[in-house]
Amino acid sequence: MSKDSKKPLSTWNLNPAPESTEHIKLKEQYELFINGEWQKPTAGLYFDTVNPASQEKLANIAHANDADVDKAVKAAREAYTNVWSKMSGKERGKYLFRIARLIQEKAREFAVIETLDGGKPIRESRDIDIPLAANHFFYYAGWADKLEFAFPNKKVESIGVAAQIIPWNFPLLMAAWKIAPALAAGNTVVLKPAETTSLTALKLAEIIEESGLPAGVVNIITGFGDTGSALVNHPDVDKIAFTGSTNVGKMIQKSTAETDKRLTLELGGKSANIIFEDAAIDQAVEGIVNGIFFNQGHVCCAGSRLFVQEGVAAEVIQKLKDRIDTLVVGDPMDKNTDIGAINSQKQWESISKYLELGVNEGNEMYQGKCAIPEKGLYFPPTIFIDVAQSSRLVQEEIFGPVLTIQTFRTVDEVIQKANNTPYGLAAGVWTDKGSKIFNVTSKLRSGVVWANTYNKFDPTSPFGGYKESGFGREGGLHGLASYLK
Repeated sequence: MSKDSKKPLSTWNLNPAPESTEHIKLKEQYELFINGEWQKPTAGLYFDTVNPASQEKLANIAHANDADVDKAVKAAREAYTNVWSKMSGKERGKYLFRIARLIQEKAREFAVIETLDGGKPIRESRDIDIPLAANHFFYYAGWADKLEFAFPNKKVESIGVAAQIIPWNFPLLMAAWKIAPALAAGNTVVLKPAETTSLTALKLAEIIEESGLPAGVVNIITGFGDTGSALVNHPDVDKIAFTGSTNVGKMIQKSTAETDKRLTLELGGKSANIIFEDAAIDQAVEGIVNGIFFNQGHVCCAGSRLFVQEGVAAEVIQKLKDRIDTLVVGDPMDKNTDIGAINSQKQWESISKYLELGVNEGNEMYQGKCAIPEKGLYFPPTIFIDVAQSSRLVQEEIFGPVLTIQTFRTVDEVIQKANNTPYGLAAGVWTDKGSKIFNVTSKLRSGVVWANTYNKFDPTSPFGGYKESGFGREGGLHGLASYLK
């Protein structure tokens, strides 16, 4: 941007650069992966999985009922008792390494399928989701034969059968960061992916089959909430790991309250991004955009609440408006696309209701001047300015490309505002003062706090939240510990 103009310089008119789909292999119909075999659902029920960008059907997915869940859990129990718990850590690690390498070999196929099924830009699937998924298997493969070093002076044992339920925003990555530590610790798994994004989990099942992993060690079943409920309530499940909405997490917690099942919950978030006057403003603005818009806001730790110190508020807001005007909303398969499609019609309608609410509250709304495709589920990047702390836009998780902006004067004020929410998953701090970073981060009630960056993940680092964002950690040694007793 020139010094004499408040308008952004014109952007290039980019030619389409779509990723090819010729190299992927999708079946017309997917069965349940139980005991190392593809099995038809007992009730013979299937449902469609749809590309949210084009509204075209991708495949039929099996709908598991209680009987199918029971078969999967029994297969996991038998594999745990007779094979996996008796196998040495060194041998378990070999299988994890093999799965990691196979993910790398098929990374391009995984990335395309993730984007087709979920709507996220191909750049995100290709550069973040798939490499991180492989890295989690590599990381925990290294720990499989070193548990006594990971937890010195403690006798550690596997738990048993782990039921794992994952959401639609990071399907393969969340499958990896749940399955990998569970297997490394000596447990067996029954995984249920989200009904709208089951394809990469099912492709992972194909890789698991190819790796030669003993039958029943990993079982992948698909379905809706009834399938997940049957899995959570199955009496032979020893551990439940759930990532999803806070409301469902509370239901799971109640259902396990009178049992001896282990439980970890990674739930919703309403994460704060704080820009101080001494921050590198351009860097901070780019970090804000990365934290909320590049992923369509489909991240539980998305930086959806922006706090800007009053002295730089006007500058930050103007730069933010100029930046979102340049974002490309469109075909997720196009490498030029910054913001892809909303995952489902239900989610699109939920975001729309929050926008209507924000306007009715009298908040100033600004939407990026982006061309929106006529077909598909798309939403422009949206900011609400000078929103009240009590507003539902500030207090509730929207899970879309919507950012609220508030100003502050002092450090104590912004800490109080940032913590004044039911959630506590993540936060970001932007300042050039190291002492300020340590002061603020020590007082923010968030499981993860990034300094002068946002949304950076690594398999060695634990991730999880406080309050209604859940309990327990995934990633790092903390994530391994949750699968041991």
